[in-house]
This record gives sequence, structure tokens and C-alpha cells, in this order.
Amino acid sequence: MSINLVSPQTERSLELGNMTRVQEFILLGLSTSPETREVLFLVFLILYLLTLLENALIVFLVCSHAELHKPMYFFLGNLSCLEMCYVSVTMPSLLAGLWTGPYHVPFTACMTQLFFFIVLICTECTLLASMAYDRYVAICRPLHYPLLMRPQVCRGLAGTSWLGGLLVSVAKTTCIASLSYCGPNVLNQFFCDVSPLLNLSCTHVALTELVDFLSAIVIFCGTLLVALASYSAIGVTVLRMPSAAARRKAFSTCASHLLVVGIFYSAALFIYCRPSRIRSMDLNKVLSVIYTVATPMCNPVIYCLRNREVHAALLRTLHST
Repeated sequence: MSINLVSPQTERSLELGNMTRVQEFILLGLSTSPETREVLFLVFLILYLLTLLENALIVFLVCSHAELHKPMYFFLGNLSCLEMCYVSVTMPSLLAGLWTGPYHVPFTACMTQLFFFIVLICTECTLLASMAYDRYVAICRPLHYPLLMRPQVCRGLAGTSWLGGLLVSVAKTTCIASLSYCGPNVLNQFFCDVSPLLNLSCTHVALTELVDFLSAIVIFCGTLLVALASYSAIGVTVLRMPSAAARRKAFSTCASHLLVVGIFYSAALFIYCRPSRIRSMDLNKVLSVIYTVATPMCNPVIYCLRNREVHAALLRTLHST
């Protein structure tokens, strides 16, 4: 007569230990049709190069023209640097998938892409909140603006944004990388994202989901509340202005940022506040394209379309060449 002294938890651990750990993931990409892939490859390659050109131009103008050495343009330059890194993290795997079909990514490369993606998306959230605060101070407390938005404060806000994104990414990526992936290894996405990876894990993901949910509350919802509070105060102040011309001028300085915030958060919050159980992966991919491709490309156009100072700096640059 034999007595089994092995607990169910130990048996589960032994079973997982005997399983073959996934060494690579397969990214299905946007489309499996060869004809469609060729067209999409050309389209997204052009969008990628255009995004890099637009944002590099913004960074150059902000750095090379003294009249743009202001808090608003300091944050815009940071955002443009971030956008160039952002698209360079996700676009190469998207283009590779469109060129070759389903794309094989080693486990380490997938986790590395996930790490940088989380760093950048969290940093963008806090940068957008900092830009909203800058507009709040400029419109609601104009006399205190030189003090409240002095260079040390701007550098502190930008540095905190990057550091916060780094810390959140270390925690989330460590949790996700420590999970066991025993197969299947197919990700219905064009880059290594949080939700598809959690769905493939063959171990309990309760702790990882908790970390993901808490970070979504702190980063996404927290920064969104800062932006909403800033623009609510701005709206009240603008409505109290006696001059219609003053109201139009104040609104024009905020409209572009408000549009960017609305597009970015609408797509990102839909996905990342529900980290692991998104049923429609096709919808997930469409929303991912919006905030990983469309938003970085459109941001420079939206911010600078009606900005006279940027227009003037660009014209001087063109005339001097």
C-alpha cells in the first residue's frame, strides 16, 4: 500500500516543469492575405518614415530656435522624441509581418519589445498630463506662470515622466516574463502586447493581472484625471473671459492638445483597463494601430497646424537653407 504525499500544488509544478517552455512567439500581424500585405507594407512604411521626419523636424525646431525655448515647446520636444522611439518599437515587427507573413519572435526579443513599449506608453501618459498642467497654469494662473513653470520644474516633470514609465515597465515586464508559456505560442497581434501574452500563459496570472490593473489605475486613470481637471478649470476660466477674442485665443492654445488626449486615451483605456479578456482581437489590433501608428504621425500636424511660432521658425529654417 502506497501513500501519495505530494500535494496538488506540487503536482502542478512538476507538470509545468516537464512541459517545454515556449522559446519563441509567432505574431500573426495585421493580415494573412499576400495581396493585402504588399499594399499595407507600402502604406505603413511611408507612414513610418513620415512619422520619423515630422517628429525629428519638431525636435530640431525646438532645439535650434530660441523663441521656442518655452515650457510648452519643451514638452512638445519631449513628446516628439518619445513618438520616434514609440513607432520604432512597434513598426519594425509590423512591417516584418507584412513582408514575410506570420513573424517569429524569440522569447527574449518579445519581452524586450514589451519592456520598451510599456516604458513609452506610460511616459506618454504622464507627459500628456504635464502638458495639460502647463496649459492650466498659462491660462488660469498667468501671473504665476514664470515661477510655476520655470525650467527646473519642467525638467523635473519630464524626468519624472520617463522615470515613472521605466519603473512601471520593470514591474510589469518582470511579472509577465516570469509566467510559464507552454503553448500555443501564436499572438494575434503585430507586436508583443500585454493582453495577448497573458492569454497564452499556462499558469495562474492573478498577481500579474493585479499589477497590470493597478498600474492602469495609477498611470492611465491618474494622468487622465489630471488632464480632465486641468481642462475643466481652463473651461471655467475661458467662459469667464469678457472678450470673445481672448476666449478664442485661449481655446486655440488648448484645442490641439485636447484632441490628442482624447484620441490617445479613448483607444488606450479601452484596451489596458481590461488587460486579459478582450474578446475581439481584430478590434484590439485596430485600436493598437490608432495609438501606435496614427497618433504619433498626427501629433506633430495637430500641434503645429495652427501654431504661428512654429510656422515662423519653420519658414526661417527653410529660407536659411
